[in-house]
Amino acid sequence: MRRGKWIIFGMLVVLLAGCSGKKTEEISADAKNAESTDEKNTLDFVDAHGECYTVEINEAVAKNPYDKALFVKNENKISYEDKKYTSRLGVDVSVFQGDIDWEQVKAAGYEFAILRIGYRGYGEEGTLNADEKFEQNLENARKAGIDVGVYFFSQAVNEEEAKEEADFVLEHLKRQELQMPVVYDPEHILEDEARTDGVTGEQFTQNAKVFCKEIEEAGYDAMIYSNMLWEAYELDLEKLSDYPVWYADYEELPQTPYRFSMWQYSSTGIVPGIEGNVDLNIQLLKK
Repeated sequence: MRRGKWIIFGMLVVLLAGCSGKKTEEISADAKNAESTDEKNTLDFVDAHGECYTVEINEAVAKNPYDKALFVKNENKISYEDKKYTSRLGVDVSVFQGDIDWEQVKAAGYEFAILRIGYRGYGEEGTLNADEKFEQNLENARKAGIDVGVYFFSQAVNEEEAKEEADFVLEHLKRQELQMPVVYDPEHILEDEARTDGVTGEQFTQNAKVFCKEIEEAGYDAMIYSNMLWEAYELDLEKLSDYPVWYADYEELPQTPYRFSMWQYSSTGIVPGIEGNVDLNIQLLKK
C-alpha cells in the first residue's frame, strides 16, 4: 500500500514536549511499545519515519483488547493466542507483486489475502482504475484454498466520490463471494501533491462511512484501513465504531490503544511464491 505524508490540522493539538525528532531506536522500550500515561490520559507513539508524537486517548473508543506479551514473533511470522483470541497470517498484494504462486504462499502458512481491486488516481482528475492483477490473483488464490478479501485505495475528496469508489468495487466484484472484508484504504501521498491534501479529518470520516455503508448494503463485510497517525489526526473512530479496523504499524508491537481486527505488521516481508517484498498481516479471531 502507499505510504503517506501527514498534514496536521490546526484544530488538532499535538503534545510534543521532549519528544519530537527522536528516532525509534532512541525511544525507551516503554515509549516504543506505546505505554499510556494514566495521569494525562495520553499515548506516546512513533510513526514509520521514527518521529515521536504524544496524543490524547479517546476514552469513548473501544480499547485494544490484546495482551502485548502474547504476540510471539518467529522470524517473518507473528502469532497470538489467549483465552479469547487466536490468530492466522495473511498477505496483501497488488500488481506490484507481479505473478504470484499462490500454492507456495498457502504452503508457507499464509491463510488469507487482501487483494487490491482498484484505486483512484491522486491527480486532479482522480480517475478510477482496476488493479491489473486482481482477476488473476482472485482466481489463483481461491484455487489454492486461500480466503480472499479486497481493498480499494481511495483518493475521494467528498462523499459522492466515496460512493463512486464503492460502486466501482461492487461492479468489479460481480457479486462474487468473499471470505474476508472489503477494505476502504484512504491514504496521503508522500512523494507528490495530491487531490486529497486539503481534505479534513471530518471529511475523511464521512467518506469512510459512505463507502462502508454502500459495501454492507450490497451484502459484504466492510473494514477501514488505518494507522496510528490516521487514528490520532484524521479519522473519528467514535463515528466509525460500526466498522472493524485493519491497523498498520511496523513497530515491534501494535501501538494503538484502540480495537483492531487485523494488524499489518510489515511492509518488507519475504514469502515463498511472491517475488520481492510484500505486506504481512495477522488477523485476530475470537475463539
